[in-house]
Amino acid sequence: MARIVVVTSGKGGVGKTTTSASFSAGLALRGHKTVVIDFDVGLRNLDLVMGCERRVVYDFVNVIQGEARLNQALIKDKQLDNLYILPASQTRDKEALTREGVEKVLEELKEMEFEYIVCDSPAGIETGALMAAYFADDALVVTNPEVSSVRDSDRILGILSAKSRRSERNEEPIREFLLLTRYSPKRVSEGEMLSIQDIEDILRIKLIGVTPESETVLQASNEGVPVIHLEDSDVALAYQDIVARYLGEDRPLRFIEYNKPGLFKRMFGGK
Repeated sequence: MARIVVVTSGKGGVGKTTTSASFSAGLALRGHKTVVIDFDVGLRNLDLVMGCERRVVYDFVNVIQGEARLNQALIKDKQLDNLYILPASQTRDKEALTREGVEKVLEELKEMEFEYIVCDSPAGIETGALMAAYFADDALVVTNPEVSSVRDSDRILGILSAKSRRSERNEEPIREFLLLTRYSPKRVSEGEMLSIQDIEDILRIKLIGVTPESETVLQASNEGVPVIHLEDSDVALAYQDIVARYLGEDRPLRFIEYNKPGLFKRMFGGK
């Protein structure tokens, strides 16, 4: 039975699409047939991060409105045979996403034996975000260690618990996981960022992983590859850990401690 995973946040620019790309690629790398859907109608960029922007012919809205078949719109990933991308429309209105249309696409994906359906949600509470959240089984709530980002994530958690199909049917609630991005232990130690403990105390959901502040993310985006493919980078290792924890493995958190430089390094700038 497929699981629908929404990648969501209350605030834009926190790394949702980066996470959706690497999380879905990570599941595929582990042998799971996975599809990632861009729900950000009008502002699509998942196809850019996945490096398939020139291969988009039909999109999510075309399928919903019966202008194309699902298998015409699905784009097979260039690197992974069991990973597919369903891009958003750049030209349609966000209201083109109807609950009935989205449900029909999701059910068809399940019939195609996808194990994981990852939904890259737009920020906040617009139509695409509410639609992705409504059908979710699991949610990765992406936040930065900043007060405004954490506050907005708390609002999204309220929506997930109150306005999902699972809550309407009195089923088990959506499994919620906290994913903390762009974390800098040095800046936390200097009081410029909230600590992991601060954020967990506010949001009170299970922490699934922490990705460090890194220029590697921009490099991967410019190259059109999910950052998890940059194997030796700290961000790639962090996303590998996140996928492993989601699949039930127990892995310690990395990249969360600040190792203060010694006196010699401070005086002479040693590497």
